[in-house]
Amino acid sequence: MPTDVFGVISPHPPIFVPDVGGREAHVAQASLDALETGRAALARFAPETIVLMSPHAPAAADAFIVDVSDRLTGSLEQFGARKVYSWPGDPELARAIVDGIDAADIPAITRDVDDRLRPGWLDHASIVPLSFLEPTESVRLVILSLSYRPYAEHRRVGEIVRQAAENLGRRVAFLASGDMSHRLKPGAAAGYSPRAVELDAAIEERVAAGRFSALMELDPDLVEAGGECGLRSLITLGGFAGDDPVRSKVLAYEGPWGVGYLTALVGDEAIESYQRVAAAVAQTGRKGGMAGTEESEIVSLARETIEAYVRDGTVLEPAQLAGAEYPERAGAFVSLHRLGMLRGCIGTISPTRPTLAQEVAANAIQAATEDPRFPSLGVNELADLEVKVDVLHAPEACTLDDLDPKAYGVIVTRGYRRGLLLPDLEGVDDVASQVAIAMQKAGLPPDSQCDLQRFKVDRYT
Repeated sequence: MPTDVFGVISPHPPIFVPDVGGREAHVAQASLDALETGRAALARFAPETIVLMSPHAPAAADAFIVDVSDRLTGSLEQFGARKVYSWPGDPELARAIVDGIDAADIPAITRDVDDRLRPGWLDHASIVPLSFLEPTESVRLVILSLSYRPYAEHRRVGEIVRQAAENLGRRVAFLASGDMSHRLKPGAAAGYSPRAVELDAAIEERVAAGRFSALMELDPDLVEAGGECGLRSLITLGGFAGDDPVRSKVLAYEGPWGVGYLTALVGDEAIESYQRVAAAVAQTGRKGGMAGTEESEIVSLARETIEAYVRDGTVLEPAQLAGAEYPERAGAFVSLHRLGMLRGCIGTISPTRPTLAQEVAANAIQAATEDPRFPSLGVNELADLEVKVDVLHAPEACTLDDLDPKAYGVIVTRGYRRGLLLPDLEGVDDVASQVAIAMQKAGLPPDSQCDLQRFKVDRYT
């Protein structure tokens, strides 16, 4: 059985996305928290490609459809959101999957054979989970459409995806997008069935036990009564994951609007990544700078500013800091972490505001909402947010011999380009690495001649 498997089961209601659902999304807080855990685990796994099966991608009853596009783009415009999402495709892997399906005598086509199949277009059942899992631009994407062919062929397609990835030496995560029963409550859009709860319980039980092949044995009448849209995606993931039982972890199940939402991690790599994330949370929970723990005055200021802004858009006017240790004015960086991973970091090298309190407050909002590497912080992320504030001393000119990455930060400057790296960062253990990262942040080639400055910080948690 394969051991380096990473699978994700994700629901896909657009209302989860803040630009669509706003505050209403937080009715499904358990799912939002589960998806955040999935994001952190996926980031630790660092896949090269995500293969995603979507029940809302263009589909055919008698064939599997694979998108071989070199870029995939879409939006939630039909749900009132303007943001455009885009990721590079992986045509090589996609075509290898098609070849493998053909070799298994299972009908398959590529989406580029007909413009009506909208090659390169991302549907909402792809966008919603990806918007939470946040793959970077370096992660490629292959979209599979489910079919209405037998369940056994879906499981076989999952096995073929796994084999194609192994043949190409590709590090792949499989994302099974799908909602469970659509008929949990009277008044649900798809109608109500008293058997809907039974269906979702049966699916959740099999997923939790890692018995994915047993999903193919569910009573067809029960499946019909529930009106699900995710079962085939889950069965395909089971084929990707290998023989039963596979390691799995149900992160959340809920049905606040009459549709069942199941979030889970599947496979050895997924569970091990999850365990590392959980350990990081436990470790950071014993430090300062976490909500609910004793923290410094300046960190409390940053946290209160972030919470007011994220919750209701209020920009607090900060009071002057009372502590005698704080300078009246200084540059400052606000760093945010969740689940042991960076979630935002913005700062100023020298003071730009009348007081240090105003400097920190402004940078705290920027770190939470404007760091281009991350989406804006959500309300669901506030409870376990770790906040740190670095107050910078004045920089001084230096040479390489004067640097110590544990004691000093570095600023590299060439013309109008400038890059800064704070001191005492995890994984930055030598001067060469510190300067190289700062140069990369400045957009400078590694061999550039630069002016160097070093600086100390007072770090508050």
